[in-house]
Amino acid sequence: MLDWLDQIDKQIFLFLNAFNSPFSDQLWYLITNIPSWIPFYMLLLFFVIKVFKKDSIYLIGGILLVILCSDQFTSSFMKPFFGRLRPCHDDEIGQLVHIVKKCGGQFGFASGHSANSFGLAMFIWMVFRHYWKWVWLIFVWAFAVAFSRIMVGVHYPGDIIAGGLVGILFGWLLFKITEEVFFRMKLEPIIKN
Repeated sequence: MLDWLDQIDKQIFLFLNAFNSPFSDQLWYLITNIPSWIPFYMLLLFFVIKVFKKDSIYLIGGILLVILCSDQFTSSFMKPFFGRLRPCHDDEIGQLVHIVKKCGGQFGFASGHSANSFGLAMFIWMVFRHYWKWVWLIFVWAFAVAFSRIMVGVHYPGDIIAGGLVGILFGWLLFKITEEVFFRMKLEPIIKN
């Protein structure tokens, strides 16, 4: 069963990764490149501070914990534990993979980019879902970041799905912990009544 899933994952990866061009390579590299998102992160920070003022420090701490936990869980635990090679390091299909820039580390399950982006998206959505109806669009950003990992040749779809689920779990869990800290300290609750 696992071999069958692995083969399907590889076929889907090769199908999607084959859609490339010089323009799309630049676009996907821009999307996957973390420093490209600094203005977006600054905008999120601005909204958190604008809405929560001095209490925003708890939310910023929660966001940092989401990224730290998601990243460390995927990179320090899952990748070495499962030892699944990245597509670009896989002898079976490596020569068929279109790589943009560089391959990265040896193991790819699960995607840290996917975990971090979906963790951040989940946390931000939980915080702002009662404030702004359009906040769900942050999941479109998370999906684009995760999908870019296929397009630059460094992760299978299964890697990004697993990473996304890890991120969503940590985003939800750390939001709940952060919210509990707010209530215990008798601060303005995160969720509007």
